[in-house]
Amino acid sequence: MAAVINVQDLTMRIGARRLVSGASFRVDKGMRIGLVGRNGAGKTTMTKLLAAASVTQGAGQAAADADSRHGLDAVEHEGSISCNGSVGYLPQDTKVGDLTEIARDRILSARGIDTLLTRIRKAEERIAVTEGDAQAKALERYTRLDHEFTMAGGYAAASEAARVAAALGLPDRILDQEIGTLSGGQRRRVELARVLFQQPDTLLLDEPTNHLDHDSVLWLRDHLRSYRGGFVVISHDVELLRDAVNYVMHLDATRGVLDVYHLGWDAYLRQRADDEQRRRRERANAEKKAAALRAQGEKMRAKATKAVAAQQMLRRAERLLEGLEEERVQERVAHLRFPDPAPCGRIPLRAQGLSKAYGSLEVFAGVDLAIDRGSRVVVLGLNGAGKTTLLRLLGGVEQPDSGRVMNGHGLKVGYYAQEHETIDTTRTVVANLRGAAPEMDDTQVRNVLGSFLFSGADADKPARVLSGGEKTRLALAILVVSGANVLLLDEPTNNLDPASRQEILRALSTFSGAVVLVTHDQGAVQALGPDRVLLLPDGDEDLWSEDYMDLVALA
Repeated sequence: MAAVINVQDLTMRIGARRLVSGASFRVDKGMRIGLVGRNGAGKTTMTKLLAAASVTQGAGQAAADADSRHGLDAVEHEGSISCNGSVGYLPQDTKVGDLTEIARDRILSARGIDTLLTRIRKAEERIAVTEGDAQAKALERYTRLDHEFTMAGGYAAASEAARVAAALGLPDRILDQEIGTLSGGQRRRVELARVLFQQPDTLLLDEPTNHLDHDSVLWLRDHLRSYRGGFVVISHDVELLRDAVNYVMHLDATRGVLDVYHLGWDAYLRQRADDEQRRRRERANAEKKAAALRAQGEKMRAKATKAVAAQQMLRRAERLLEGLEEERVQERVAHLRFPDPAPCGRIPLRAQGLSKAYGSLEVFAGVDLAIDRGSRVVVLGLNGAGKTTLLRLLGGVEQPDSGRVMNGHGLKVGYYAQEHETIDTTRTVVANLRGAAPEMDDTQVRNVLGSFLFSGADADKPARVLSGGEKTRLALAILVVSGANVLLLDEPTNNLDPASRQEILRALSTFSGAVVLVTHDQGAVQALGPDRVLLLPDGDEDLWSEDYMDLVALA
């Protein structure tokens, strides 16, 4: 039987940059693949291509809804991708589907039973508001639809969907809300529940643990470990990769090569280290032999009778080096340093009596907060408690229903949005930064981008093709040039590789301005060294203590 996904000689380019060349692999039942590599290597682009191919070949309904083609117009690719089974795709972007759709219906739509359930609800409403013959007809229609739903396994499927949703921290009250009223974390969980409920032959999961609390992450590990189909997962969660994958594909950005390891995570790490040692050893031996041949050839070139032999020696030296595998170059890490904040008053930002609701859903009410100069505040609360909403209100992105946000003397806010709303996806990388710092000339702008690993052609890429990690780097670069004295950071370590994450945490620990942080990352909280904690939705404020650390992963 043919593989569900079969890729042959895949080459991907964005502009002048080649992401990968001649990649071949397959994804079949039982193959649990971890796709790894540094931020910007092309992992997200590769999964988008796989998802788009599955849609084209009629295998990926979920991918179509997820707008998997977004940004692929800027990607040139060669080679063949074939899909012979059903494919489900979880993109990084949670802004998918109809925002007026009920969350429960969104999940059920993965198996096409949402339409029938909607018709049953309409029949129920008709029964409630009619009398006589009209009511009798509505009752007859309801009975027929209910039978059809039962025969299609609808109730069993709805129960299964509810079980998956509950495991991912989505209670019934959330499932009964419109997608547009949910937080970014909740929408992300809905999409993950949807693609898992779909039960396709192959899953394509791009950072599935983003926005998940500790218990949900543990459940997901167990679910993937026992998944009967195959999957490709992009994740920076090492424990997930260690527990769940039995193959590793490493996309090497410096060599432009996809290395496939038929090994689990720990064995892959050992084998990769051995491969690098072998490459270095072979290169050293070959360079030594080539140098000797070159030296002998140069001596012989001076004699006319030995000119031909000298040329042969020089060509042999060249062939020795050409046949070598490229040694892995040490991957660069974004250099991040927040500049000294602009001068400001003692209390640059204050909130008084903030309340916010979406329709009939009250997020929080009567929240008071004073951000002192240089203070460090962590906002904790379960998903949906209003953490992101609070940052948006403080940053002026949204307006409160009641209460007010008061700007103190000299306030300069830098807002990092978890869904990267501060980035204009219609513009290039360099245009985004130039718009944030109009006082900087082109050389200065490109120097800043270079420190965030956007050099050469990468700086001229359209922002819509950036991976989640690249968007994070760009958003942080915009923060750096802002000169902000109050940073509002919403999950700043999501989508980052370990090296980039470490650099951000180091910069955060040395920043002398005020910081309001929302995160699931305990390491980020430790790096921040908070002095206060704000608990939502109640708005209770307390001095920070290590006792709150257990709540971070749950928040």
